Amino acid sequence: MSKETKRGERKTPLPLKKRRGKPCFFCENHLTDLDYKDLALVQRFQSPRGKILSRRQSNCCAKHQRWVSQAVKRARVMALLPYVTDQ
Repeated sequence: MSKETKRGERKTPLPLKKRRGKPCFFCENHLTDLDYKDLALVQRFQSPRGKILSRRQSNCCAKHQRWVSQAVKRARVMALLPYVTDQ
């Protein structure tokens, strides 16, 4: 019997191709910390509306994405960055 079922679907799924993403910005540049006062770097990981970019968009690994979100939140509390911007 073939691997086809009645409806033409395969019993076993086809293997997915693994994609390699861009390397993490912090890992690539060997940065050891992210300071919330460094606004040029912190704003790089925000959208124009002031939202924190996701890992997929910012190309950060999980560890460094946590650094980014913490730095953005601290800069917002210290009123260095706005919570939202009107455009």
